[in-house]
Amino acid sequence: MAFERRAKVEIGIPTASMADIAFLLLIFFMVSTTFVRYRGLPVVLPEAEKVQKIETRRNIVHIWISADGKISVDDMLMGPDVLVTTMSEKMRENPRVIVSLRADERAPYGRVSEVIQALRRAGALRVNFATRRERR
Repeated sequence: MAFERRAKVEIGIPTASMADIAFLLLIFFMVSTTFVRYRGLPVVLPEAEKVQKIETRRNIVHIWISADGKISVDDMLMGPDVLVTTMSEKMRENPRVIVSLRADERAPYGRVSEVIQALRRAGALRVNFATRRERR
């Protein structure tokens, strides 16, 4: 009686579909990740010839002026009269506040002028006019 010799079966983890699994995980995390976007007013910035970056972020107050003239200060809609009191309070809290003024290029310049006058009355004289970079 002759016994058949069996081939030795190697034990292992099949890795043929490992790339597929990694790709699916990558897609899953890309789709499920939430991206933080600034939820201010929709503004199209005018272009600038010279760009200057502001280094300190905690001293910045963002003021947005939309194309239809709405004013938003750090995600809060307000009128120019309330802007004076709000900025006065912010200046009392931190006298080194820098105002980043982002006005839509289609915004009425009269509204931009009102905001600048309100900032002047509040004592916020450090104003940065934000623009988008000129594309070359």
